[in-house]
Amino acid sequence: MKILLPVDGSACALRAVEHLISHAAWFRDVPEIHLLHVHAPIPIGRVQAHVGKETLHAYYLEEGQEQLVEAQRKLDAAGRFHTTHIHVGQPAEVIRKMADDLACDLIIMGTHGRSAVAGMVMGSVATRVLHLSPCPVLLVK
Repeated sequence: MKILLPVDGSACALRAVEHLISHAAWFRDVPEIHLLHVHAPIPIGRVQAHVGKETLHAYYLEEGQEQLVEAQRKLDAAGRFHTTHIHVGQPAEVIRKMADDLACDLIIMGTHGRSAVAGMVMGSVATRVLHLSPCPVLLVK
């Protein structure tokens, strides 16, 4: 079983990591875990005039690694092997694409637990993933 575990460094995302760790017995075989951080793109226009592509790439990589550290630490402490991925783009779309590209069987992600109305007004990555996902999505509140 392949599991995509998107994280953004928030407490909600870390609860999803902990949920996966504590419910590992649900899976017949040891799951293949793909830890994903998606960084929203910085508007390129004026930034490119002052910052080179290499610098911008290094920034995305550094920020992404920083957001993954705690989730990696929790998975390592639990003895759960994982592969990390850092991408830039619109989070829900990248999560969908990665789940499709990796042929994931399940996406486990944290949700902030906003009401449906607040989610519609503010936009919710979890809601978009539910609509776009090629596989089941487990939301951890």
